[in-house]
Amino acid sequence: MNLIHTILAFLVALGFLILFHELGHYWVARLCGVKVLRFSIGMGKVVWSRRFGPDQTEWALSALPIGGYVKMLDARDPSTAPKTQADFAREFTSQKAYKRIAIVAAGPLANFILAIVVLAALSMHGVQEPSTRLRAMPATSAAYQAGVRGGDTILAVNDEAVASMPDLRMAIVAAAVDKREARLEVRSEGGNTYRATIPASKIAQLDVDSDVLGALGIAMWRPRPTVEQVIAGGPAEHAGLEKGDLIVAVNGKALLDGVDLVQAVRASSGRTLQLEVQRSGRDFPLAITPERDASGHGVIKVQVAQTPEMVTVSAAPLQAFVQGARKTWETAVLTVKLIGKMIVGQVSWKNVSGPITIADVAGQTASAGATPYLQFIAFVSISLGVMNLLPIPVLDGWLLLYYSLEVLTGRPLPERFGEVAQRAGVGLLFMLMALAVFNDLARLL
Repeated sequence: MNLIHTILAFLVALGFLILFHELGHYWVARLCGVKVLRFSIGMGKVVWSRRFGPDQTEWALSALPIGGYVKMLDARDPSTAPKTQADFAREFTSQKAYKRIAIVAAGPLANFILAIVVLAALSMHGVQEPSTRLRAMPATSAAYQAGVRGGDTILAVNDEAVASMPDLRMAIVAAAVDKREARLEVRSEGGNTYRATIPASKIAQLDVDSDVLGALGIAMWRPRPTVEQVIAGGPAEHAGLEKGDLIVAVNGKALLDGVDLVQAVRASSGRTLQLEVQRSGRDFPLAITPERDASGHGVIKVQVAQTPEMVTVSAAPLQAFVQGARKTWETAVLTVKLIGKMIVGQVSWKNVSGPITIADVAGQTASAGATPYLQFIAFVSISLGVMNLLPIPVLDGWLLLYYSLEVLTGRPLPERFGEVAQRAGVGLLFMLMALAVFNDLARLL
C-alpha cells in the first residue's frame, strides 16, 4: 500500500504540474491566434481523447506519463500543415517572433505563477512549522564556536528574516552556494538580541544536498523528556514509570530532551539503565532494562514529549503574494546557481535527483498532510519552470534562444542547424535522465 500511495502521490503531482505548464502554452497560443490541434497529458500513443471548442482541439491522455505537449498548426510538419488560406494565418511559424517567444515562455511562466499562488495561499491560511529555537549543540560545532547557544532563537540570516526552520535552512543553503559567511541575528533565552557569524570557510564546506543545519550543529529545540504514555506490559510499566514523570538523566548523564532518551535506550538493549526521575517535585532513582526489538535496538515502551516548538507562519493577502513571489524568485535563482556550480565542478552531480527520489518525497509529503504536499508541488513547479528554461534543444529554453537570435539577426536560423541541435538535445536529456536515475538508485542502496 505504501508503494501504491507513493506512486499515486507522484502521478497526481506530476500530472497537475504538466497540465498547468501545457495550459500556459495553450492559453497564450489561443490569445495569439494560433490554432491548437491537440493538447496532450503524457507522451506517445494517445489512449483517450475528446474534441472540444470552435477549433475542435483534441484533448488527450497519452501512454507515457512523462510529460505533455501542445500540438499547433505548423507548416514544418506535413501532418499538420495548413490546407486553407485561413489556416495559413493561424499557423505557428508564420507568427511574429515575439508571439512565438510569448507562446514558448508561457509554459515555464505558468509553473512560476502556480508556485506563487500555492505559496501565497498557504501563507494566508497559515502554516505550522518548527520554530528557529535551537537545541543545545556540541562545543566543537561551528554554530557553538560562533557564539550561538542552545535555547536561543535565530531571527535572521544575512539580514533576511527567518520565521521557521525551513526558512533557516534555505538561507544557509543560499550562503553555501555563494560560499559566503552566515551572519546570524539571534535572541537569547533571556530575551537579549546579539549577532553571531559562521565564517565562509565553514559554510563553503557544506554539502547542500545533505543536512546543512546538522553539519553546523543546529537542530530543533524539543521539550525535556516528559512521559506522556506508558504502554502496558512494557519495561517502563514494570520499572514504575508513570505519566507526567520527567526523566532528568540516564546513568548520571543529563538529558537535553526526548531525542537524548531515545538514543540512550536504543543503544542499551538488555542492559540496565539507571534513570533519575522527577515526580511531583521529588527526585528519585529508577532502574530499567530495555527490551530488544526486531531491529536489535532497545525499547522501554513509553511515549515521551518530542514535538518541537511550532510557530504559525501567516500573512495578509497582499503580503502573502509578495512573499510567495519572493520565495519563488529566490528558489529559482538558487536552482540556477546550483546548476551553474555543477557545470563548473564546484557542486557534486550527486545533487541531481530523478523520478524515484521525487516520487519518494511526494509520498512522504502526501502522508504528512495537505500543507507539506502543496509545498512540495510548489517547489517542484519552480524546478520544472527553471529546467524548461535551460537552453537545451527540445526544451522551451532552447526555442526561446532560437527565436531571440532570430529577432537579433533579423532572419530565421538555418533549419539544418535546428535539426542537428534537436538530436544533440535529445541525447543530452537522455544522459541527464540516466544520471538522475543512477543517483536515485545510489541513494536507495
